[in-house]
Amino acid sequence: MNETPFKNQPNSDDELLAEYSFDYQHAKPNRFASRNEVQSLRFVVLDEDVAKVFTTPEAVNKVLRALIDSMPQISA
Repeated sequence: MNETPFKNQPNSDDELLAEYSFDYQHAKPNRFASRNEVQSLRFVVLDEDVAKVFTTPEAVNKVLRALIDSMPQISA
């Protein structure tokens, strides 16, 4: 079997450095990221018997919101 002739040979033309320092003070915000919507996804693993009853995320959210509404509110 032939070995690749360039394997394990340093490339003198390689412009990449081993490490770069980045000045975050000059960084710009990502213009494609949403700024107003703070939407975070949470993943919860349901037990098998619960997953048989609540088959969609909408069903789970509906029941949890009803439970939250029925809970007594604690004033701070």
